[in-house]
Amino acid sequence: MLVFKFGGASVKDAGGIINLASVVKKYEGEQLLIVVSAMGKTTNALEKLTKAYVDQTDDMHHIFNGIKQYHFDILHELFENNHTIFDEVANTFVEIDWAIEDAPHDSYDFIYDQIVSIGELVSTRIVSAYLNKAGIKSQWLDVRGYIHTDNTYREGLVQWDKTRESISKDIPAMLAEGAVVTQGFLGGTSENFTTTLGREGSDYTASIFASCLGAGSVTTWKDVPGILNADPKFFANTVKFDELSYSEAIEMTYYGASVIHPKTIKPLQNARIPLLVKPFTDPGAPGTVIKEDGINKFEKPVIILKQNQVLLSISSKDYSFITEDHLSEIFGLFAQSQVKVNVMQTSALSFSVCFDFYEERFEKLLTNLKQEFKVKYNSDLTLITIRHYAENSLKELTAGKTILLEQISRNTAQVVVK
Repeated sequence: MLVFKFGGASVKDAGGIINLASVVKKYEGEQLLIVVSAMGKTTNALEKLTKAYVDQTDDMHHIFNGIKQYHFDILHELFENNHTIFDEVANTFVEIDWAIEDAPHDSYDFIYDQIVSIGELVSTRIVSAYLNKAGIKSQWLDVRGYIHTDNTYREGLVQWDKTRESISKDIPAMLAEGAVVTQGFLGGTSENFTTTLGREGSDYTASIFASCLGAGSVTTWKDVPGILNADPKFFANTVKFDELSYSEAIEMTYYGASVIHPKTIKPLQNARIPLLVKPFTDPGAPGTVIKEDGINKFEKPVIILKQNQVLLSISSKDYSFITEDHLSEIFGLFAQSQVKVNVMQTSALSFSVCFDFYEERFEKLLTNLKQEFKVKYNSDLTLITIRHYAENSLKELTAGKTILLEQISRNTAQVVVK
């Protein structure tokens, strides 16, 4: 059997969903589990809705109405007005109506997961219904009953034994009946609350299912021809990799390559399942294959940009050295605030850390750190990572920029710039 993952760009409009069905049609006769993300920029819109609800701003209902209108416009292009999918989607959106009816009282991360998850629940309803309309038998599956996580909201940790048992018990029989369509990015707790697996986590969902089912391969369908050495939105003359090894792909995702979620590779490597990255606009193209014996050829360095970064400098209040005891306490506070470190550097009197900016997590971290340490920071920065760098490429990328932190190893250069 095969696992397919379609991202938001591939289902952003009616044409995208029609194209998805045509791609699936080419694999008639295969057992397919299809993981689908929220449509287009829906996750971004739902994040805005979450913040508006928590802050109780006047535009909350306007944002929500825009999200609903976007989906119903697509429905009207794909289905007759009396199709049952209209009620299914409306009933799914009612979950948000219930969530925002009362004043917020739960934690931000909990509220985020209950609201933002609706994007995937709606998109998969629509995709499954359209596949059936197009003559491709499919069944909708609520992933929250199969990928089990702890209660770490926005970063649910998968409970692998329970997840493997649930998936292997039910899914094979369902696949024998036709395609199974389910949500990426989501999980469920033992109390039946929704969790998310981290931003862009649908790739990870696909690898979890593939690992538990012993899939022949996972294919993620993207709006690029495969894995490129840099983001074509920022760089011209990018080159595509035909193959990559698991280890190189893990390194690239660790440093922030956005084409694959960082947790995706390891379950596939453990099970020796290849990952294919292919363009949904040209399904016959070879794309990129990631596998154990993948050949890494680097005609150009790999360039990874992470924007909206914070560089935090931490020192002791009495100007004493930063010791292992200090570092242990600091890392404990980072873990409590769910802040992940992208680069770190230690000197005698300070510890500098670069990480993604998430306002509520940053404020929590800052408050806790200031109780014991002196803290300074710069925000709105960019982290440039260059794998297999050459000296000239490093100079070109930092020309005209202020370098705030630089770290160079044998294969990788990382620079934090303003």
